Amino acid sequence: MQDLPEEFATALAAYERHLVAERDLTPHTVRAYLGDLSGMLTHAAALGCTRLDDLDIRTLRSWLANQQTLGKARTTMARRATAVRVFTAWALRTGRATADAGAQLGSPKAHKPLPPALDVTQARALLDAAASQADDGSPVGLRDVAILELLYATGARVGEVCTLDIDDVDRSRRVVRVFGKGRKERTVPYGLPADQALGRWLAEARPVLFVPGSGAALFLGARGGRIDQRAVRSMVHRRLEDVPGAPDLGPHGLRHTAATHLLEGGADLRTVQEMLGHASLATTQIYTHVTTDRLRKAYHLAHPRA
Repeated sequence: MQDLPEEFATALAAYERHLVAERDLTPHTVRAYLGDLSGMLTHAAALGCTRLDDLDIRTLRSWLANQQTLGKARTTMARRATAVRVFTAWALRTGRATADAGAQLGSPKAHKPLPPALDVTQARALLDAAASQADDGSPVGLRDVAILELLYATGARVGEVCTLDIDDVDRSRRVVRVFGKGRKERTVPYGLPADQALGRWLAEARPVLFVPGSGAALFLGARGGRIDQRAVRSMVHRRLEDVPGAPDLGPHGLRHTAATHLLEGGADLRTVQEMLGHASLATTQIYTHVTTDRLRKAYHLAHPRA
């Protein structure tokens, strides 16, 4: 930010405070937004812009076109265009600009590949193999089973599971309180297998790993601190090696798997959207491909001209 014109640097610093204090975004998301905006403002400065009111749609489109010539992926360009639109709208709203330069900035339509997922047999094999290996009562093994069961049962993000506290789980109703992106709270149900795995972890294993600094964290690492996302990712990859033919997925793959199996089982999109914590139904609709086979079978059974 130090190489930017003074007004650009000042606005970017204020926007960072807005993202952290008002929108409560994660440090990773804040860094990504600031990186995108810094690149746009640097491009604008090279074209002679020094004030936010100097930004116009031609400048922004020039910056986006430059991203394309650099070989950036369409998904990256779409994300950066969104970051700029949100920033220019904020600048207008806070009186730092007299017009919203990004309001007309379009986004390249991103290709949405179908997310990989386990089939039902593979998901069952993953959980059965982990449970079998935990039969010796090892604390880490019981913890891994509980995490895997909860990831698959709720479709929660790995970061959401790692930040859970004991009080976030209501075993009497079999629901868990999850804090998603932007600290948005949602309540997600889970089934009996996950509850049984959580019960064993809490009664038999967590007390073994507990140390004075463990606090209220639901899941603990080997040294007693709150478990780290990287440790969970490594665990999921390692456990999937025990499942013949399974794709190499991380925790996010289990989230895709949960959504896929819910829809295949007859759940509606709104229900899945609520469970996953998607702000937009359009995000959830990427999973609708999984219903094709079910719809085709229903069509052949029900339509007189099938």
